[in-house]
Order: sequence, then C-alpha cells, then structure tokens
Amino acid sequence: MIKRILIANRGEIAHRIIKACRELNITSIAIYSEADKNSLHVRRADEAYLIGPPPANESYLNKEKIIELAKKVKADAIHPGYGFLSENYEFIELVEKSGIIFIGPSSASVKLMGGKTEARTLMKQNNVPIVPGTTEPISNIEEGKKIAKEIGYPIMLKAVSGGGGKGMRKVFSQQEFENAFNLATSESKKAFGNSEVYIEKYIENPKHIEVQILADKHGNYLHLFERECSVQRRHQKVIEEAPSITINENIRKKITQTAIQAAKACNYYNAGTIEFLLDKNKNFYFLEMNTRLQVEHPVTEMITGFDIVKEQIKIAEGKELSIKQEDLNIFGHAIECRIYAEDVENNFSPSTGKITLHRLTSGPGIRIERGIDVSSDVPIYYDPMLAKVIAWGSNREEAIARMKRALSEYQICGVITNIPFYKWILSQEEFLDGSFDINFIENKFIPLIPNKWKENLPEEYEEVIASLSALLKEEKKNNSASYNKSKKSSWRNLLYE
Repeated sequence: MIKRILIANRGEIAHRIIKACRELNITSIAIYSEADKNSLHVRRADEAYLIGPPPANESYLNKEKIIELAKKVKADAIHPGYGFLSENYEFIELVEKSGIIFIGPSSASVKLMGGKTEARTLMKQNNVPIVPGTTEPISNIEEGKKIAKEIGYPIMLKAVSGGGGKGMRKVFSQQEFENAFNLATSESKKAFGNSEVYIEKYIENPKHIEVQILADKHGNYLHLFERECSVQRRHQKVIEEAPSITINENIRKKITQTAIQAAKACNYYNAGTIEFLLDKNKNFYFLEMNTRLQVEHPVTEMITGFDIVKEQIKIAEGKELSIKQEDLNIFGHAIECRIYAEDVENNFSPSTGKITLHRLTSGPGIRIERGIDVSSDVPIYYDPMLAKVIAWGSNREEAIARMKRALSEYQICGVITNIPFYKWILSQEEFLDGSFDINFIENKFIPLIPNKWKENLPEEYEEVIASLSALLKEEKKNNSASYNKSKKSSWRNLLYE
C-alpha cells in the first residue's frame, strides 16, 4: 500500500494530486523552488520541501535531487503530474531502480512512445492508421525535398523528440523547404537536445481528437471516451471538450478501440492518451501518445464521474482496474478553459506579478482546478497557467452557457489573464456550431490583434520577445479587471456586440 507520495510538480496539477491523496488518506509531499515558496500547493500539502533555485533545471527537472529527497522523506511513490519529468524515461528508470513506485507507465513504454518516428513505426506494424510520411528522421535537406515531393505538398516538418508544438513547421512548397528545415531542426535542438525531424503529410483543416485510456498491470484495458481538442494556438490546446460533437457513435467505437490497440502495442499501463487527427472525410490518423496524465483530464472525469488520479494511484499499487468498460457511460457535456497569465494583445506574452485578488466562481456544474490564491507569486520561470475552469451541462449548449457565466464571475487581479479571449471564442459561430478546426484561432482571432507585425516573426524570435517583455515589464498598477475594461481593440468590442 502506498502511504506517502512525493509530487514532482507544481501549480494546479500538484494541488489536484494533493486532493486525491487526501481522499485516499495518503500523505502528500510537495516540492518547491525558491520562486514557489508562497505557492498554493506548498501550503496545501501535508509536507513541503525546498528542491532548489527558480530555474527548472535546478529544481523541478533535477532528477537525482528529487529521488534523493524522496528517499530521505521515505516516500513510497512519486507522482510526476504532467510536464517536467513526467515523460522522461531516464527519470522513470532512476525511480524504478531506486525501489520507489512511479505513478505512471513503465520507462520502457515511455521510451518506446517518446520517439515520434519509433512510435509511428510501431503503430504501423500494429495496423493503427498513421498520417502518411516518414518513419525515419530526415538526414539532410536534399533527401527531405525528395521525400516531400513524393508525398506531395503541403507537408509538416516535426521534431522526432517533439511536443507542445516545438520543432514544427508547415511547408507549402519546395522553395520554403530549406528555411523551414533549418528552423525546425534548430528549435528542436534547443528544446529537446535532438535536432532530428521527420515528415508528415499536412492534413488541411483537421480536427484534433484524443482518447483517454487506462490500463492496469494485469493486462486489463479500457477507454474513457474521447475529447475534442481542436481549439489550439501554435499547436497547443486552449479549450478542450468531452465528448466531441464531431464524431458519431460508429466513429467513436472505431477510434476508441484503435486507441486501446495502440496502448496494447507498447504494453502500456496506467493513464495515457492516444491523439488523432480527423480529416474532413472523418478518417482518423494516429498523431502521438501522451504517456502521462493530461491537462484536460477533468472534462473526462466530469462526463464519466470517474477519478482518474485516484485510479492512477491504485494501478501503481498493483490493483486491477476498479471498473469495466460496460460500466462506463457518457453523462452530459464538459468544457475546459485554461486560464493563463498572459497579455493576449501583446502577442500572448507572459504576465508576471503577485495575485492581489482571487475571487472564485462556482454554481451548478462548475469546477475549478487552481494553482493560485491571494498573495501567490506568478514568476517568469514556468508555464503561465494559473487555473482551469471546467463547466458541465446536460448538453453542450448548457455547458457553454455555464462556462460563459463562470468566466464573467471569475476574478483574478495582479496579473493580466486571457479570460476575455475565451469569452470571444465562446461567442463565435464556428465554435457554437462545431465547424471549427485546429486553424480556428490562427484564421479568425490572430488578425484582430494589434501589432500584427509580430505574426511574421519566426517562432523562436516570438519567444525571445515574450520572455524579455515579461522580464523587463514592471508589475502593472492596474489590475486585470480595470485593464480589461480600458482596452478598446476590435476583438474586445466583439464581446459586447
């Protein structure tokens, strides 16, 4: 039995895991960097220990120090959450060798699915449909041009070790290939320490559909239905829903069974997600597997009534799945909005500062997963997500109405947030009728933002500008509420038409 869990993460996901531990009567052990000493997860955990300086590579990414601390405080298990070390097979190997339980899949499964080309090869061998393209890295520009011509433009260059939209470039012609190849390999090297890229056919105007799976160490597998994750910005999800309104029962049956087939191919256990692209003809293709808990897991929990985090812990203890596929049903509809500390009108640059007011929203069907409270610091060092607002309704229309109400009531002051951005999305016809695809924000929203010259910069330059902006900017004296009211750009005016 697991009695003490060290949570190798921070923010809202650490707080979420703490809640699960409390319900299971398990001692929660938090770690924190010097920048997070006032964080909510530090105050809510049963125990909390300083792990290092603010930079992530000296704290939340310090494998050896985390395991050393886990041994010192007599933790039975480590839960990685998502991000940081959650999909680092070397870290998982170290945990396994230390005798501490890792709450997640085996290092072998993570290694197998972590390499994009290896994963594509494995899926192809197991009759899981993949996007047309290469299953080996491209060694040079001339080889890449030849393959791209055979596949047919447009194509995507994608980092072999990629994730979160890093190391990805759309290429529409042979003339663009060399520059895109150089940018993709450079960004991939910087983000993942591996410059290798591969080619996929670019599927135009697709939907992004993912399937939540669970498996135990006894060979039992099940799915918790699908999520719609097509509202994205630069390949990163912004709004997630469950179930998807795009697919019917016939496609649902096929895509969920294919997801289980993919998980079995790598002998997977614990929680994981199989991601697919769905084209205009409703054909779906394997995109990647996320070998961890997803940010958007709450929408699945809301439509199934099932606690995924608690089940993760039970699986890690060696127990069989507590439910069977036939016991699961879809109840209603759920939507999640990720609340970020970012200035949408300043190219989505991070907004740093101290939370001076945090007034939660509530009411029927509303759930908040948060990593902040009053006096919490929002530093530059980490992902700027503050919280997640989840709205459930008996149908999609009710879920949207509840989300609109919740966002109008949720108040965060001290930093700028993207809450008005979500109000805009939820008012758009394409979102309401479900006709949106992964290019929705790029095509409909980005042209409305001032300072559009930034859009044409290479992505790596955008990141530098955003980081410098946040570092040099003094904390704004006006709180987010008064700031939001004072702005008069065209997209904000759309909120009140």
